[in-house]
Amino acid sequence: MKTINLTKTLKQANELFLAGQYSEALRDYSLVLKDYPDSKEAYNGAILSDMAMGGESAGEALFDYYTILRSEDIETADTVISEILQTMDGTLDQLAGLFQETIKQRLDYEDGIMYTEFKELVENDSDFNRIFENIMFSTRVIITEKEDFVDFLDNLIDHGYQEMALSYLESALGVYPNDRQLRNLLRRLAKGKNIEN
Repeated sequence: MKTINLTKTLKQANELFLAGQYSEALRDYSLVLKDYPDSKEAYNGAILSDMAMGGESAGEALFDYYTILRSEDIETADTVISEILQTMDGTLDQLAGLFQETIKQRLDYEDGIMYTEFKELVENDSDFNRIFENIMFSTRVIITEKEDFVDFLDNLIDHGYQEMALSYLESALGVYPNDRQLRNLLRRLAKGKNIEN
């Protein structure tokens, strides 16, 4: 026996995704799949929600593309997105390997350190300001993960580098204007002092 309304639940899941509530969207897509395991829309939505929850901007971009395709031809849209997701799944490991090699080359070229190494130095020394100033003038800190970037901005704000944090935030918000974590950091900065838009 079916326990949910297919159309209503999918509509709600899509709205949750668009609102950036990816875990709630994933829950609704999963509910649909439980009762309607052949629903391509629910399957694709669940995969895209999972990608977006992991901080992959490709999930949001593909969802937008999927929405446009569905408005023109639902069957074709389901097939196209399914094929893209399968292709991505098969190449993610290869891409990760290439990405790691690129980071290593960049580290060698730029004489930089990864953010995880920087955090270890701060933890061992317990003096963010001193470590940060030493690193800033001698090398570069390379950040590859969004969570590390948010943590870095948090630390800048906590340790009195508001102007620098604002500069990084403005750049990041130019690329990701609707990112919830970045907007929260901007609000946090704004509470500390008046910041012009």
